[in-house]
Order: sequence, then C-alpha cells, then structure tokens
Amino acid sequence: MAARAPRGANREKRMSLGEHLIELRNRLFKSAIAIVVGAVLGWILSEWVWDALREPVNQIVESQSRDAEITYPTITGAFDLRLQIAFTLGIVIASPVWLYQVFAFLVPGLNKKERRYTFAFFFTAIPLFFAGCAAGWYVLPNVVALMTSFVPSDDVSYLDAKIYFDFVLKLVLAIGIGFVVPVFLVLLNFVGILSAATLIKSWRIAILVIVLFTALATPAADVISMFMLAIPMILLYFVAWFIAYLHDKRAAKRLRELEEGLAA
Repeated sequence: MAARAPRGANREKRMSLGEHLIELRNRLFKSAIAIVVGAVLGWILSEWVWDALREPVNQIVESQSRDAEITYPTITGAFDLRLQIAFTLGIVIASPVWLYQVFAFLVPGLNKKERRYTFAFFFTAIPLFFAGCAAGWYVLPNVVALMTSFVPSDDVSYLDAKIYFDFVLKLVLAIGIGFVVPVFLVLLNFVGILSAATLIKSWRIAILVIVLFTALATPAADVISMFMLAIPMILLYFVAWFIAYLHDKRAAKRLRELEEGLAA
C-alpha cells in the first residue's frame, strides 16, 4: 500500500475534484456537529431568548395603548418554536467553527505567506457577524412598532409565534451574514479571484445590492431602519476595497522587483 502523502504537502498541489468533495464533506460534517452542540446549549437558553424576543410585542401595549398577543395556533406550536430557536442559537453559537471551516476550505488557494492572513480573516469575520446580528436586534423594536402601528386602534394584534420568529430570524441572521460578506471579498482578492479595481468599478452595483438586501430584510415602510443597516454595510464594502487595494499594490510591487531581478 502506498504511503499517504502528508496533509501539508498535498495542500501545495492542485487537488482533484474528488479530493475537493471529500474535504468539503469533512468540513460540512464538522460544521454540522458544532451546530448540533450549539443547539443543545441553545435549547437551554431558548426560554430566556424568547422572553427577550417578546419584549418588542410588550412595548406595543405600552406605546400604542392597544392589546398585542403572541399566539400558538397548533398544539405542537410552542415545542416546534423552541426547537427552531435552539437551532438558530446553535448556528450563532457555532459560527466560529463553521466560519473557520469555510475559510479553511479556501486556504489551499493561498500561498504560504498569505495563509497567515487566514486567521486575521477569521477573527474579523466573527466580530462582524455578531455586530450584524446586534444591528438587526437593535432595529427590531422599531420595525415591530412600525408595522403594528398600521393596525386600527380598536383592533387587537394577534401575532403567530412561528411567523413572528421567522420575521426576527430573517432580520437578525441575514444582517449578520451580510456584515461578513466584505471579509469574503477580501479573501477572494487574496486568492486572486477578485481585484481591487473590480471592486471599485462595481461600487454602484454593490450599493444597489446592499440597499435591496436591507430592504428585503426590513419592511419597505421602515426606511430609517433600512438605512441604519445599509450605511455600515456600504462602509464595510469600501473598507474591503481599500484592503484589497493595498494588497494588489504590494503584489504589483513584488512582481516588478522580481522582473527587475530577472532582467538584471
């Protein structure tokens, strides 16, 4: 039986499609295990989290002087909702693991010198993900208050628990992922797939996509919350371009020095 090549040595060669699929499967498996473990912890925290999610609904009663209630239309509704909260918390809690697996899967595209930046990407993505989730959480009460304000004052707001949580999930988790996208743009630049010139040429399209993304994550009527989320994401896009610009500039300088050395 032939000796198996060292893992580090294999990373310096082109991987076959089968090897890529095997590595992807292994990393997905590790991510799934981490999410399951996180979901167990999420189950323990789910009651506290649901109390916090109910707070914007409780504020409706105080600010709008109307009755507002969260309902469970099915027998298993409360149990299903708690499972969903636990799984969502599992994704958030396990984010350091699955984000690392994503970065590690892309590492073979980097050379030895550039691989050291992987951990910088990783430790940048985690805070940005949580910052995005926090931003979504921050605008949540305003969004809930705005959308329920259209209910006539003589009527009661009955909010289906699952639909309400799906709404919160789309807002908080989507914004969290949106905040991480600039880190992936920088990573693609370091791999050599995306140049800084392409990023700056596409800034108008990027702003349009960001605005559309935040418009989908927030109600169309809540323009203030939409811009509160869009502005930091636009700033992060230009930060990603600036980092890519510095990297491309250094890479071009190294290439010129190499060509001059060969010509000498």
